[in-house]
Amino acid sequence: MLVHICCSVDSHFFLEKLQQDFPDEKLTGFFYDPNIHPYSEYRLRYLDVQRSCKKLGIDLLEGEYDFETWRLLVTGLENEPEKGKRCEVCFDRRFDVSAKKALELGEKKITTTLLVSPLKSQEQLKRVGDQFFEKNGVEFIAVDYRKGGGSQDQSRVTKEEQLYRQDYCGCIYGLTMQRDQQGKLMDEMFSPIGNQILPASIEDRLELYTRRMDYEEENIEYSLRREKFLNYRQYSLKLSISKKPVDAHALIYSTLPRKKANGRIEEEVKGLYFMNREEVKFISLETFNTLSSSSFNSVKEMIFNPISAQREHEVRQKLCNSPYDLSPIFVLDEVIEGKIDIYLDAKTYEDNREYLVLK
Repeated sequence: MLVHICCSVDSHFFLEKLQQDFPDEKLTGFFYDPNIHPYSEYRLRYLDVQRSCKKLGIDLLEGEYDFETWRLLVTGLENEPEKGKRCEVCFDRRFDVSAKKALELGEKKITTTLLVSPLKSQEQLKRVGDQFFEKNGVEFIAVDYRKGGGSQDQSRVTKEEQLYRQDYCGCIYGLTMQRDQQGKLMDEMFSPIGNQILPASIEDRLELYTRRMDYEEENIEYSLRREKFLNYRQYSLKLSISKKPVDAHALIYSTLPRKKANGRIEEEVKGLYFMNREEVKFISLETFNTLSSSSFNSVKEMIFNPISAQREHEVRQKLCNSPYDLSPIFVLDEVIEGKIDIYLDAKTYEDNREYLVLK
């Protein structure tokens, strides 16, 4: 039986149940989910599915990430709600490709882990699956593992196996609507120009989950924990001195309450320059290099090849009297006299993240 897999939270419990109910069937997992966006999130979900299938002894195949084809198929349905017409088109595409893969492998039965997801309509899935049975002769196995306390068992398995618990279905349109309804920043879509890995970003989790797989390979015991923290994202920055644009970098956690500020340098203390408004501070690139043990030749070079977010935060802490200081601190090639105009669009917000604890 070919089993279309969407994510480990749904698949691990689902595959365990299939192994119990179909002991004579050789199960083959098929990860085909071009709807998942961004691509880093796709890689993260696939990574956790790989781990899950390895634990269960199930072969896993990866389908093509043909996102552009999927996007064209759902054009015009971008504003459809969850379980609406866009989801049906998405199911059609994934069932079509899965059915062809089943035929290619000589399989006569297919099913999907989407059946166990509380965000999906089982009736909708069964209707689409039955249509493909009539069209391709591949039987759709519509099992219901939600009933009889199944959802609670799934939550238990997710926790016991420390699976990656994503908090949105997968597609960009569902993510956009969900974050709008929650009033939350859609930080999944931030991608710094220098590819710096931001706290609690998808790339940050990808590194974390890769590291935990390394621990498992080396039989190192660990636990996966969560913590609340203050997160930060920067949209844009413009800075000019005497109306001349200059290259500048705002250290992580720099914010301006009204996004704009202007003034002049009024004092310098041990390499830290203070502007006369909004608690704005400046340091030269030379000072930044000293504090971060770096050797950048220009701010532009630093922007395109940044140090880690953690090291940057450590620089901030060295410059401030309090670890909770959120004053804007800017790095310039050199700090010069003149009227300074700043536009900084950035946001701090409460967030949570996972981390590993070695036992």
